[in-house]
Amino acid sequence: MINLEKEIREQPAVLARVKDTNMDTIRAIVADIKAGNITNVLFAARGTSDHACIYAQYLIHRFIGIPCALATPSTITAYHAEMKLEHTLVIGVSQSGKAADVLAVLENGKKCGTITVAVTNDTSSPMAQSAKYHLYCNAGEEISIAATKTFTAQMMLLALLCAEWSGNDKLFAQLDQVSAGASEVLDTVPAQVESIISRYRYMEDAFVLGRGMAYPIALEGALKILETNKIRVRGYASSDFQHGPMAQVSEKTLVFIMAPQGPCMKDAEEMIQKIESIGAELIVVTDDADLAQKQKFAIQVPNHGCDCVAPYFMAMVMQLFALKLTEVKGIDPDQSNVLKKITITK
Repeated sequence: MINLEKEIREQPAVLARVKDTNMDTIRAIVADIKAGNITNVLFAARGTSDHACIYAQYLIHRFIGIPCALATPSTITAYHAEMKLEHTLVIGVSQSGKAADVLAVLENGKKCGTITVAVTNDTSSPMAQSAKYHLYCNAGEEISIAATKTFTAQMMLLALLCAEWSGNDKLFAQLDQVSAGASEVLDTVPAQVESIISRYRYMEDAFVLGRGMAYPIALEGALKILETNKIRVRGYASSDFQHGPMAQVSEKTLVFIMAPQGPCMKDAEEMIQKIESIGAELIVVTDDADLAQKQKFAIQVPNHGCDCVAPYFMAMVMQLFALKLTEVKGIDPDQSNVLKKITITK
């Protein structure tokens, strides 16, 4: 079994142990937040970790109700600016914990005397050592170039922090279902993907669309396919896609639409109609059985009644699609002449 498939299949176990590994630290962070007059949150990350932060950004806006932004690390490392981060919770997220520019944002936060948190898969990493608090993915070594299990672990850690901070018992209960749901995905989705994957052996480009909680999964899903299969794939918020990028869609284009039940379902259905009217190839990823049955091509994920939970399952769908596409294309996703597992940006 190649590393990518092995690590995708490890996700139920990883997601099951994240909470027990980190809840004491999460409670300490929240106690510090409430004592420290935190009024906003700044994330720093790159690549896949950036997408986990966008997922958390939506949760914080919804359940905490304070401003939350993604840092532009080059303002510190290239332009030598110093941000005024008093009363800001600064969170750096990196699989390796070695991203120098993300570390620089954490160090800026330390200079301002604010609370800093690192989310990594390496307890001895520079970021883990620098931050006041460390949340540990505890995912085991991730060898494949494409991040999978560390991505969903990062999402879970940030979601648990939000649930504790907001005192949201319902969110905690929903997050407790994710590990079992991930097992359901592994039981049901591979066959769904295999039934259609041969159609896309020669595809050269695609778009992945989502809105709200599904937006970061559109970004991550696109990244998973392009980095493993060496083809052009772009992720967009479905709302942004209508402001220009949709002009690129034709009958030869493949478009994925992430369509979880919830407040953004209507937007997904409207986008489905627009893409169908153009005549493009469409794959709908959804937890809504009725919507799935109406589509020519759909991949259905478990329905756990919450658009905060569906992103984990949809992320796994896109991981599995990327994996199965490498098989029909004859590509080894664990090898690349260009990419490395650890990318250190400055």
